[in-house]
Amino acid sequence: MDFTKQVYEATSFFPKSELYGLTSQLRRAAVSIACNIAEGCGRRSQSELRQFVHIALGSAQECETLILLAYRLGFVQQEAQDALASSIRSVSRMLHGLLRAIDVRIRQSEH
Repeated sequence: MDFTKQVYEATSFFPKSELYGLTSQLRRAAVSIACNIAEGCGRRSQSELRQFVHIALGSAQECETLILLAYRLGFVQQEAQDALASSIRSVSRMLHGLLRAIDVRIRQSEH
């Protein structure tokens, strides 16, 4: 959620011509991370949760790419790009940790 807020703040400075392009794409990808985790938590099994966390991880990778593109297009300055990139790497690490924890729970339930 914090990363998504950070994305919304950064994209508010993108050119208005990008409102339905890069701005929208990056915001949707950022929102998708938290929403997929929430949806996965509402499912019945750890396997389903695992699937949604993988989708969230894909959205995180999409954000990382879009942040780099926004920087290369000059929509964000180096400092903002660095902050966003650092945040999304942190989110990705947390998602990988969550996947490991889910895998442990799945293995434990099989025994």
